[in-house]
Amino acid sequence: AALPAGVQRLADVPYGADPLQRMDVYLPAAGGAVSSAAVASGMRAPVIFMVHGGAWRTGDKAMSRVVQEKVARWVPKGFVVVSVNYRMLPDADPLEQARDVAQALTTAQAQAADWGGDPAKFILMGHSAGAHLVALIHASPILATGLGAKPWLGAVLLDSAALDVVRVMEGKHPRLYDRAFGRDPGFWQATSPWHQMGKGAAPVLAVCSTQREDACRQADRYRDKAAGLGTRASVLPQDLSHSEINARLGMPGAYTRSVEQFMSRLDPVVATRLRHP
Repeated sequence: AALPAGVQRLADVPYGADPLQRMDVYLPAAGGAVSSAAVASGMRAPVIFMVHGGAWRTGDKAMSRVVQEKVARWVPKGFVVVSVNYRMLPDADPLEQARDVAQALTTAQAQAADWGGDPAKFILMGHSAGAHLVALIHASPILATGLGAKPWLGAVLLDSAALDVVRVMEGKHPRLYDRAFGRDPGFWQATSPWHQMGKGAAPVLAVCSTQREDACRQADRYRDKAAGLGTRASVLPQDLSHSEINARLGMPGAYTRSVEQFMSRLDPVVATRLRHP
């Protein structure tokens, strides 16, 4: 991804010993053109914590569709953006990947103050397989809080079709799901955000592509269960492809504004920074 003017990247910040246990941190460059309102507030920056997709097997934290528009949109408004890598199949299954993401979150929160960020103002975000991993942590926060992570403000799930893994695996599904979740129904349930969800989860927005057969149906069921457990949850259907759901977030338009409306309701500092160009 190309860096916008006034943005710096701290590349490959480690959160574990494996070469893939790394994250990139995007923040305002010294003397960069960050929103004057954000600077004047004197408050630490909210942090958007992004997890890439790729069928649990491929993908990278630095791909342009993962970070470019998001960084260009939100860092100049006074946010820090963190983009995370994690171990992949076949070396790590989705549950181990979720633990990687949880460890990355814990480490990012511990270091956030050094980046000008606020460890109490994290917004989790993920696309595709990354949305599944974020959803699993959202549904079962002990995966992260058990490692020392602090509660986060909310989660944005960008077009995951693995919110109910059991239902996916029991029906007709692409082979990529077999490679990720295998044949053990117990493992399906352990990695299924819908089944792991309990009370007390942070607010969640599930963005879904209306061009995919099951994405919005799963998002609706996830929202309904979350709401039934007292979580503020909503679904944002979009007539965009699976890839576009990720790549276009941050571009000017109704889609980005709708996601930002959800984010604004999470915290007054987030709302203030999103209002400024």
